[in-house]
Amino acid sequence: MKLLKLLPILLLGISALGFTTQKTPSWQTLFNGKDLKEWDTYLAPDYDDSGKPLTGIPIGLNNDPKKVFTVIKQGEENIIRISGESWGAISTKKEYENYHLQLQFKWGNLKWGQKKNSNKDSGLLYHSVGKYGADYGSWMRSQEFQIDEGNCGDYWGVAGGAADIPAIKEGKNYTYRPEGKLISFREDSQIGRFCKKMSDAERPSGEWNTVDLYCYGDTSVHVMNGKVMMVLYCNKQIDDGNESPLRKGKIQIQSEGAEVYYKGIKIQQITSLPATLLK
Repeated sequence: MKLLKLLPILLLGISALGFTTQKTPSWQTLFNGKDLKEWDTYLAPDYDDSGKPLTGIPIGLNNDPKKVFTVIKQGEENIIRISGESWGAISTKKEYENYHLQLQFKWGNLKWGQKKNSNKDSGLLYHSVGKYGADYGSWMRSQEFQIDEGNCGDYWGVAGGAADIPAIKEGKNYTYRPEGKLISFREDSQIGRFCKKMSDAERPSGEWNTVDLYCYGDTSVHVMNGKVMMVLYCNKQIDDGNESPLRKGKIQIQSEGAEVYYKGIKIQQITSLPATLLK
C-alpha cells in the first residue's frame, strides 16, 4: 500500500527530470480496403504504341471507362489494381506535409502500348500541386519516387519539380552518392531532372516490396525495402526559371503502361527525419 501511495510522487519526479514518454504518431490509412472513394482518378488522352496522342482529349477527372483503377480481392485481402492500360494516376484528395508514407507494391504481368517492350513502370508522385495533366497530359507537378522495374528509388522531377541531390556522374547519368557534390536537378538545366538511386533493393517481379517515403521541411528520403536509395534536399518548383519551395501536396500513384498492385498505403506525421536515414 505504501508503494502505491508513493508511485504518483515517483512519476512526478521522473517527469520533472525530463524523462517523459513520447507518443508514437498514429498511422492514418489512405486505402480503406474497399474502394477508391478517398482518391481521385485522372486519365490522359489515349496514346498509340509510339506514344503519340490519338485525339488529344483527356479522358479526365474521375472518369475511368476502362477500369484502369480497381479494387480486387487477392487471397484474403483487397488490394488496388492499376492495369496500366491508360496513362494517369490516382491522387489523394488532401495535401500532406512533414510525413512518413508507407506502401507495398508488386508487379503484375501486363504491359501496354509504348511500354510493351520496356521495363514495367509506375511511380509514387509526392508534393503534387497544380493542374492535372501538366506532365505528358497525365500527372500534376510533383517529385517522383520512381517505381520502375529495376530502377525503384530513382528521382524524376515532374512538370517543374526540382531538387538538390548529392551525386556523381557515371556514364551519361548522375547517381546519388552521400559524398557527392550537391547538384540541382531540374528540367531547364543541362543536367536535367533525373538522378539514379544509389543501389538496388527491389525484390523479384511478383513479390511484394515495401516503399517508405519520408518528407520533412524541404528534404525527402526514398527507401526501398528498408534500404535508403536517395536523399533529396531543397525540394522546389521552377516557374519561368524562378524557384519556390515545394514542400507539400497531394500524393499520386501512376498508371504508366504496366499492371501493378498496391496495398497497405498509410501515412503518419513526423516532427523530424530519423537520424539513421541521413548517415
